[in-house]
Amino acid sequence: MPLTSGSTRVKEARKLSRRSVRTERRLFLADGPKAVEAALATPGCVVEIFATTEATQRYAALADAAASTDTTWVLVDERALGSLSDSVTPAGVVAMCRSLDRPLADLLGPGTRLVAVCVDVRDPGNAGTVIRCADAAGADLVVLAGTSVDAYNPKTVRASVGSLFHVPLAVEPDIATTVAGLRAAGFTVLATAGDGEVGLYDAPVDGPTAWLFGNEAHGLPPGLAALADHRVSIPIHGRAESLNLSTAAALCLYESARRRTLPS
Repeated sequence: MPLTSGSTRVKEARKLSRRSVRTERRLFLADGPKAVEAALATPGCVVEIFATTEATQRYAALADAAASTDTTWVLVDERALGSLSDSVTPAGVVAMCRSLDRPLADLLGPGTRLVAVCVDVRDPGNAGTVIRCADAAGADLVVLAGTSVDAYNPKTVRASVGSLFHVPLAVEPDIATTVAGLRAAGFTVLATAGDGEVGLYDAPVDGPTAWLFGNEAHGLPPGLAALADHRVSIPIHGRAESLNLSTAAALCLYESARRRTLPS
């Protein structure tokens, strides 16, 4: 019989809706078939999967993938599944996953050339979208720095549309130390700024590059922007006052990607 919302197993999983519990246990929930598929493709990530009977039939390929990796597939009723999902209309499948982040120093290897750094980004949807943009642009690493939102917030996971499982991730509370570590590893650190002294299309992105993207409301603090090698402005050709965080990140990361693919 499917487990109910009152079962101990479901109750324990439901505690992962709290950031403190996620941090302590180094576990989080990934909601929906796209996230579960990406999680299953990440070796050692998935602990177990909760699914309704209907979802098990609908996503038979996921159930087969779980079986092929000896991942436990737990049947739950609709109410139990709903208690594990923050979606308005749950898709019926949720994976319990191990946290993915690693120390920044461990991720700055010779092959790491493009890094996206979110600085004090508070909105989980924005953070997830930047992770998705970084994945699409071929970035090698995403860093959530300072007081940025939890990478494993359900809204962040959902907004990344599986990209959280594709791009290496670091979580670093000290922003100045993060910038210093990137520069010591040979990265040119670029800070996005409306009044930057270098335009996006002239920015030095041919070598290893780390982009700093600031808070949605306040941007980058002046003191932090001053730590970067250059402050870069994105040209605005119309009458818009500014660009939102995820759009700015997409433009900067794709400019880096474009330059990397140009013939030498």
